[in-house]
Amino acid sequence: MSQKKNSFGSGIGFILATAGGSVGLGNLWSFPYKTSQNGGAAFVFVYILSVIVLGLALSIGEMYIGKRAKANNVTSFKKIHPNLGWVGLVMIVGALLISFYYTVIGGFTIKYTVYSFSSTPIDLKGFSGNIWEVILYSGIFLALAIVVISFGVKKGIETASKILMPTLIIILIGIVIYCLCLGSGVKEGLNFYLNPDFKALGAKGILGAMAQAFFSMSVGCGALLAYGSYTGKEIKIGKCAVWVAIFDTGVALLAGLAIFPAIYHYKATTGIALDDNGMVLLFSSMPVIFNTLGTAGMIVSFLFFGMVAIAAITSLISLIEVAAQYLIQRFNIKRKKACIFIALFIFVVSIPIGISLGFALNEKSVLTIGSLNLLEILDQIVTSCVIPIAALFISLCIGWFMFPTKNKKELFDFRYLSKKLQEEGLLLGKFNYVFAFLIKYIAPLFILGIDVLGLIDRVFPNSSFEPSGLIVELIGIGLIGLLIGVYFLFLKNKNTGDNTAEEAE
Repeated sequence: MSQKKNSFGSGIGFILATAGGSVGLGNLWSFPYKTSQNGGAAFVFVYILSVIVLGLALSIGEMYIGKRAKANNVTSFKKIHPNLGWVGLVMIVGALLISFYYTVIGGFTIKYTVYSFSSTPIDLKGFSGNIWEVILYSGIFLALAIVVISFGVKKGIETASKILMPTLIIILIGIVIYCLCLGSGVKEGLNFYLNPDFKALGAKGILGAMAQAFFSMSVGCGALLAYGSYTGKEIKIGKCAVWVAIFDTGVALLAGLAIFPAIYHYKATTGIALDDNGMVLLFSSMPVIFNTLGTAGMIVSFLFFGMVAIAAITSLISLIEVAAQYLIQRFNIKRKKACIFIALFIFVVSIPIGISLGFALNEKSVLTIGSLNLLEILDQIVTSCVIPIAALFISLCIGWFMFPTKNKKELFDFRYLSKKLQEEGLLLGKFNYVFAFLIKYIAPLFILGIDVLGLIDRVFPNSSFEPSGLIVELIGIGLIGLLIGVYFLFLKNKNTGDNTAEEAE
């Protein structure tokens, strides 16, 4: 039997790589501040429920589409139906959009890790306003990810994940233990984080928790599909998806156990309430806290931001792999050449994003649309258009298009879908019927609800019209329309490749 040189060699390797792709800035950057804005523990409760009910089912579905096709995102959806390949193209472009601003934020994590032993905290506004320094650290961060990807799935991604993911977990657990032992204020921080106040949650908080579950687990970004395509029969994606969900959710919850006690401890000892909103929480508030802890704080800062950098790198690796896999298979080019091309493209686009963010943090309205800087614009396009559309069609493709039948009873019966999935090798045990029901009926309805309510909230925040929100939504819709046109004009009838060439010795 010939050995497949570009596929995952073991289930644990696949789990760690996929978990690495999911665990990232969504867990360590956006989860804590969204929790702080939406009722604390109440938000966490809805988030966990969303992961169990929807996130897990959709992640299994995306992995299964890739495993079934053994190909890149475009080809995988074409194998379901030739008219559906555009969904894969949308996912590839979505992964690239995230890569553009992930590179900038990843550069911040490298900077903060390197300067952890400085006697004074890094000034966020000063660093972000130094264009050349932001570009330099973005380039370093991107280069680290590209080096790993260039070695392929088994030697690069799997090997790196087996080292980086356990390292991340060990560091995070150590930081949690340290922060829980800080003393005064810790009890108040834990009370906020673990004692639900559903009155403070509201409809917006519920919506945010559900959207966070999708974003955190990387559903709809194409990475789960790409990694799933590199699995053999011996790797059971159902069990793997459960472990990935546990890793991903566990990291987010542990991050909260470290951050909130630290913030409340600082307030208790200094009388100052730190701003806990967005980027300020991770890159401004946390260094201030570490600086008050003396030499121990410097060490904790180094480990903390090093951990965030590791999480960001593993996520960027999975995002770049989505585009790299497509280029390699569509144009039959070598992996290293594809990686270099993608890296240069991402680096060039990341420059204006870094500049725009720096201006915004320094309260300058340059390179913005209304009140939104370029990073926020791309993030909104991805979270409000790309991911919901991709997630919706993952559920529709499996639930309604993958096994066409003229028998209306079979078409609407989730038990028929469960039977067909089992015949194709998706064996989920007692969860098979539940998965089929969720993916066929519940997921599409919830995704549509999230998308509609999210659109209303972005265009009419606080019941007032926001022109920039509408403009960004229209840009996102226009981008998806453009990609659909590109697919039907140039790709539908073309061979878009599969994993065969890369897997052969």
